[in-house]
Amino acid sequence: MWVKVCVGLMAMAVGLLHHLQPNLLEAAQDYFSSSLQSISPGVTPSHPSLEEALSTTWDTLITAPAKHWGKVAVGVNACVDVVVSGVSLLKALGLSPQPGGDHLVLNAQEELAETFQHYMQRGAAAERFYSDADSFQHISRTASQEPGAKHFVGGNAALIAQRLATHPDLEVLLCGPIGPKLHELLDERIVVPPASLKDQDEYHLILEYKAGEKWGSGQAPAASRFIFSHDLSNGAMTSLEVLLSSLEEFQPKLLVLSGLHMMEGLSQEARANRLQEAATALSDVPSDILIHLELASMTDGDLMRGIIHQVFPVISSVGLNEQELLFLSQSSSGPHSALPAWSGIPDVGIVSDILFWILKGSVRGDSALTRVHFHTLAYHILATVDDFWGNQVAAVAAGARIAGAQACASEIIEPSKVMLKSPLEFSTSKTDMGPTARVSAKEPVAVWRKDGVTFHFTPVLICKEPVRTVGLGDAISAEGLLFSEAKTQ
Repeated sequence: MWVKVCVGLMAMAVGLLHHLQPNLLEAAQDYFSSSLQSISPGVTPSHPSLEEALSTTWDTLITAPAKHWGKVAVGVNACVDVVVSGVSLLKALGLSPQPGGDHLVLNAQEELAETFQHYMQRGAAAERFYSDADSFQHISRTASQEPGAKHFVGGNAALIAQRLATHPDLEVLLCGPIGPKLHELLDERIVVPPASLKDQDEYHLILEYKAGEKWGSGQAPAASRFIFSHDLSNGAMTSLEVLLSSLEEFQPKLLVLSGLHMMEGLSQEARANRLQEAATALSDVPSDILIHLELASMTDGDLMRGIIHQVFPVISSVGLNEQELLFLSQSSSGPHSALPAWSGIPDVGIVSDILFWILKGSVRGDSALTRVHFHTLAYHILATVDDFWGNQVAAVAAGARIAGAQACASEIIEPSKVMLKSPLEFSTSKTDMGPTARVSAKEPVAVWRKDGVTFHFTPVLICKEPVRTVGLGDAISAEGLLFSEAKTQ
């Protein structure tokens, strides 16, 4: 008798729960299905895993926009990436683990070791300028001789151009310091103006590390990379004028700009002057050409504030990750700027608060910025001012899909090689107790609105054993732009 009573009460409880929270049971079923499969990988489930089901739903959501860009001009940072194991290179240089912490500019090999360890322990990506040319050349030669060292297209602009060039209906122009090795590595469909061709390449060193890898007492919580260079051409953005002078003949619909972060290697006065020149030149770009700015790792608050006040007013779209988003808010006393650093997966409510703050100027009519594409390891958010952009469900899903596929060196998502770390239910704001949003395999994109701004959220299927982490942010932003449709700007 008591068994029947207990069963009856349980049935009533489940029914009431389903009535009050219809998505919660589905999310729980998805979660436990995924968890059981990870615990027992050899057992074939009776229905698709959460990862497989989510990927399948993405494929149905990712549809081409009604209008393509046709032509896209990209600039200005381009280089050759030398990718090596960070720990192996530091050992080859005779360096030992150093607890000294972060350095905004690297002046010696010991500071390289200290800064590398600082970010490796956090599993966070970072980029620094190496000031000593001779020392950098020695490190670069050592890196190229390392077993397993590989050479790739590097620089945000070149990587974005590479991804865009995979689209058969697009013509892509790339301007930057392009030497013989980089020109050889580039997709042959990319148009390079003669003024961008150089006699020598700029090299950037990419020190990668795997999740769980140890260096001294530190251990990486996630796979990532540390980038550094002694890059004077990209640092001074010497190709910006070539890029802008090419617009009249090339006639693109979209201009993708990156490399502003490279100016941190300039003196404060030279940096301020060059940023002002860049902002003035960008303000002269014809209004029918939309401008997307791709940010990258930065440490100088003055430079970030300069970008916010001088560049944001003349661009329509920006792409950035969690480190750049928090630094942007910290530099201008924005929302949650007292937060020193992220702890684990960035809180969705905090992220959306900062994104809303960035776009508030556009809502008031003080800025041309109408779109922000945010990406972190576990999830992506596309925030747009209403009535300016279309097809953003497809765009955010496409960006997340390429993140999981490219990290695993695959053209498609392979469910057995990826995992989900994103929250499936979350608050959409921390400052005003925003509504709760949910995602599931059947509805992997959550959409919410706040005072003229629409947010599109989707999880990322994270590669369990990433082959290469460099350039993921650039591929994500490029893919998001490919599937975005611009309305009236």
